[in-house]
Amino acid sequence: MLRTEFAQLREQAGISIKDLANEAGFTQRTLYRWEKGEAVPRKAVMTLLQNKITIAGNGQCKFRFIDLFAGIGGLRRGFDRIGGQCVFTSEWNMYSQKTYRANYACNHEIAGDITRISERDIPDHDILLAGFPCQPFSIAGVSKKISLGLKHGFACETQGNLFFDVARIIRYHRPRCFLLENVKNLVSHDRGRTFSIIRNVLEHELGYCLHWRIIDGKGFVPQHRERIFIVGFLDKNDFSFDTLSLPDPLSGPRLSAILHPENGSEKPESHYTVGKKAAVSEKYTLSDKLWKYLQNYADKHKKAGNGFGFGLCDHDSVARTLSARYYKDGSEILVSQGCDKNPRRLTPRECARLMGFDRPGQSDFKIPVSDTQAYRQFGNAVVVPVVEAVARHILPHLQN
Repeated sequence: MLRTEFAQLREQAGISIKDLANEAGFTQRTLYRWEKGEAVPRKAVMTLLQNKITIAGNGQCKFRFIDLFAGIGGLRRGFDRIGGQCVFTSEWNMYSQKTYRANYACNHEIAGDITRISERDIPDHDILLAGFPCQPFSIAGVSKKISLGLKHGFACETQGNLFFDVARIIRYHRPRCFLLENVKNLVSHDRGRTFSIIRNVLEHELGYCLHWRIIDGKGFVPQHRERIFIVGFLDKNDFSFDTLSLPDPLSGPRLSAILHPENGSEKPESHYTVGKKAAVSEKYTLSDKLWKYLQNYADKHKKAGNGFGFGLCDHDSVARTLSARYYKDGSEILVSQGCDKNPRRLTPRECARLMGFDRPGQSDFKIPVSDTQAYRQFGNAVVVPVVEAVARHILPHLQN
């Protein structure tokens, strides 16, 4: 179908039908008629769109991108740092939306359920970012669903099929590039069938040149966190993950880089640290009952030959993967406080540093939600420095 001049200008301006209707004073129904060529658009609106394109062209923005399944903006944060402009955000969780709004300047509303959003209402963009839900494919997620007799992967009706919403948006807008992120188990899930379906859709049905790589975040942060990054280009180029320069994971930072120093060198942060030395609040120390339970649980599985148990860390450790269930007992990452005191959980501020939202020693990322919600949000997030490294690797190929 031949695109109308109005449709082309609107997409180049990076504005949705809804936002343009509000700004120009016309109904969405009228704009859709112009979009389809059923009526002649008003000259004033065409001029408005042309002006928007000119302004965008004279600005500092290198490219436009959209942020799907945005969470708290881990993917966006990496692309913001290299000069991108986010023109659309979709995130259904109200608490994640609150954190997102607190940290990013949005000149657009945060859209909710992506299944209810028409691809026509999404602005034109150069790059599509999507960390589509990983629970249907993660090792822990699959094990839990099987134990409960539930479906997993693409058979999971609530989450697994959301990949196809990403595909329909790509099919309509044909962005120059996309970046998808998921758990490393996506490659092996269902004996490779799940990833085979994804590849077939992206490569053969949509015609993109596909590249992927599993990257461990522990070269950037003191956490063992493996995730798959899938990059697709509409045009052929010499992009390759083989030439992506990554720090040596064996020489990466240790937990001391992200922990509260508790020596007065850091300003106290209400709720997390107290006193002149900014010591970690006692509420993060495990109770005797919980600590005893975790020890007994670990002993039980050790005798049974299983690897289940808590992860006790010190300042020289690299932590296990932070999960969304960390709020329950903190068992995967417990910080030792010596022999005379029970270990403690990480504070949400330390989680922000562990995921790269804050750099070591900084406290800039705003956390406007409860500890429970913050742990869920960081546990579901992506390691920001990894995203930034991938984004910088993509940028030259996007510009060419």
